[in-house]
Amino acid sequence: MIRVTRSAIIDAPIERVWEVLRDFNSHSAWHPAVGESQIENGEPSDQVGCVRNFFLRDGNHIREQLLSLSDRDFISTYCILDATLPMRHYVATAQLKRVTDGDRTFWHWQSTFDVPLGREREFEELVGKGVYEGGFEGLRAYLRRGGRTAPAAAGGTGAALAAQAVVASAFGGPEVLRLDAVKAAAPGPGEVRIRQSAVGVNYIDVYVRKGIYRMIEPPAAIGMEAAGTVIDVGPGVAHLLPGDRVAYACPPPGAYATVRTLAAAQVVPLPDDISDETAAALMLKGMTAEYLLHRTFRVRAGTRVLVHAAAGGVGLLLCQWAKALGALVIGTVSSEEKARLARANGCDYPIVATGYTFAREVRDLTGGRGAEVIYDGLGREAAAENLEALAMTGHWVSYGQASGAHEQLPDLGAKSGTLSRPVLFHFTEDRAVLNEMAQRTFAALRAGTIKVEVRHRYPLASAAESHRDLEARRTTGSIVLFP
Repeated sequence: MIRVTRSAIIDAPIERVWEVLRDFNSHSAWHPAVGESQIENGEPSDQVGCVRNFFLRDGNHIREQLLSLSDRDFISTYCILDATLPMRHYVATAQLKRVTDGDRTFWHWQSTFDVPLGREREFEELVGKGVYEGGFEGLRAYLRRGGRTAPAAAGGTGAALAAQAVVASAFGGPEVLRLDAVKAAAPGPGEVRIRQSAVGVNYIDVYVRKGIYRMIEPPAAIGMEAAGTVIDVGPGVAHLLPGDRVAYACPPPGAYATVRTLAAAQVVPLPDDISDETAAALMLKGMTAEYLLHRTFRVRAGTRVLVHAAAGGVGLLLCQWAKALGALVIGTVSSEEKARLARANGCDYPIVATGYTFAREVRDLTGGRGAEVIYDGLGREAAAENLEALAMTGHWVSYGQASGAHEQLPDLGAKSGTLSRPVLFHFTEDRAVLNEMAQRTFAALRAGTIKVEVRHRYPLASAAESHRDLEARRTTGSIVLFP
């Protein structure tokens, strides 16, 4: 017997979500996998025992019966009577719970069933992703458009649009970046086309431009993060509609553009209270802070944390969020001005490091014990000092390499230390995880746990200048380009 469970937060009051779900035949209006559907024998669609007879968009035919419905507990249970899919004894339950703030809903969906031997993984994926996760996204989109069926014209126009993009003509310094005329293709299956209003600049863009990360073959556009408005979507996209405000932080590079077409699965709808500029400054850096503090190493009250580049975009968010979690936060910065900024953003002890010398001060500040976790975006030049600053059995998180890639790491056995080399995009590859990370980041911003200050703004055509300033350490906080 297979058991599949999925849960999601829906940004609507429980009464509104239940109004839709208690109608056993509503799925044809909001679920992207469901085609024509009807209740047999003309019975009411909320009557226990009624049968819905429907087709999936892939051609499969299913008959399901409503077994129970509770308006008090917000629970419905149903089973499959007949199906062209080889699923037996299928029983599913959808249950809603009110989120504490009262304006959102927790939806838990689960089922048990049997399938032919050897096909378990296939059907776990089909039900978990295709039915449940697809349903969550479909209902969100349905509620955003006021409970109306998606317009038939939601697909792409079929025509490429003229656009501009910052292209790296070769691997090298900022001088290789140039603004070129390009075409943004119409969205194909699973794709979305976005008119971009704000583009985030991140150190990974420097690595791509230099060829340290071989994610492009010049000439090619760079950039990993942007926000804007959906122009059109391709077939199979249920969670986005033309006119939706959205943001993303994902490969492949190409975000430094006025219009862009990319995979819709990596695009997140924006809440009304988060501006495009804020989203472009927040998505990549905010979700990086989320996975560093909550997934790679779970920071707790009293954890001794060392944050390198504490006045940078990611560094400031790490300091703010770690402090809110109750950690003792130590940071390295390159100037007194940056030390003041880091201190104002939760860094208890900013160290103005000359070169890459900081270990002695870290040990002094921790009573000789060292940092239990080091968030290191510096790379090669800081390696020896990081080992010296690391506590016994501490964890060293190498998430960047501003001073160059590590050629050889020191012997961690001297500290029984552990080292991880996490990459944001490996976490966000799963859409369910991406949504969870984005929502936690938005919630932290909304609660004031973190704040985003865009300190440097450039027109898209001045992307090369933004890179020069970033590499010269003339910037603090977030950098945004405006198309």
